[in-house]
Amino acid sequence: MSNNEDNELSKAVAEPNNAEMRNGDNKSPQPPATPPPVEEDTQELIVVNENTDILDLNHGRIGKIENLEPLKNLERLYLRWNLIKKIEGLDTLNKLVELELYDNQIVVIENLDNLVNLDNHIEEWFQSKNQYVILVLLFVNCCIQTGIEEFVIKNIMLELGDNRIREIKNLDGMKSLRELYLGKNKITKIQNLEDLVNLEIIVLQSNRLTRIENLEHLTNLEQLYISENGISSIENLSNQVKLQTLDLAMNRITVIENVRHMSELEELWLNNNQISEWSSVDYLQENKKLATIYLEHNPITSDPAYRRKLKLALPSLQQIDATLCR
Repeated sequence: MSNNEDNELSKAVAEPNNAEMRNGDNKSPQPPATPPPVEEDTQELIVVNENTDILDLNHGRIGKIENLEPLKNLERLYLRWNLIKKIEGLDTLNKLVELELYDNQIVVIENLDNLVNLDNHIEEWFQSKNQYVILVLLFVNCCIQTGIEEFVIKNIMLELGDNRIREIKNLDGMKSLRELYLGKNKITKIQNLEDLVNLEIIVLQSNRLTRIENLEHLTNLEQLYISENGISSIENLSNQVKLQTLDLAMNRITVIENVRHMSELEELWLNNNQISEWSSVDYLQENKKLATIYLEHNPITSDPAYRRKLKLALPSLQQIDATLCR
């Protein structure tokens, strides 16, 4: 057989004709099936002391919350860095005031309804121990994708940072909430915060926000962190007269405005924006308590006398950027 005949035969075998392909007589090979995920080895949650009020099970490779029914006195439960996929098994923990589930595999916030019994316990602690009792709900880094599922519970601090939350919702009734942490999520709009009338701290940095809005009911707000977003103007903060710290770093702001009424303002973070005019600095002269300002990485800092001009315009300053004033 000649070389030409060999080549033609090889080509015919390697390339089926179009009719064969249309008839499905010569299908391309199917990719290999994806193997099922390997189940990680987990440990059972074992209770040793039924009378304990603190249970620390961090780094325990625990796969399920269970076997807690005998713990009638449990007040603090720490389950950080485990392999838990679902919130469950907490129904009988009537005295629980602190729950930490940071860095597990939780997708949905659920099964917390029965923790409303904490209300009376919190009141008892205020009366008998006269201290600030915190119900900590730490679900950081738990791959929460479906938003904040509905649960109405009286608590002080809610930490939901570093997840995949796209919408602020289902916070109705949380009038006792003092601190809300929603940094490093995928939130596109500030909304549904009307019931949080006692909120003092809200953290919204590293989201996808383009406007400051819907904060008019948060009249007790003292600290607002909203850096690393896409905000272009300072607006809708007329009711935040108690604000002490305002963090708007790493946004797209060109003018400092609408903060003159914040008589308690002490720290203003505006580094990595687009502020270029000294009139913005002069605007802050009514903020007599302003002690710290960050303006580095703005066009205005190209002025060789930047620090001296800042200090002259705002004599109350004790720190400019990362350096204390002399």
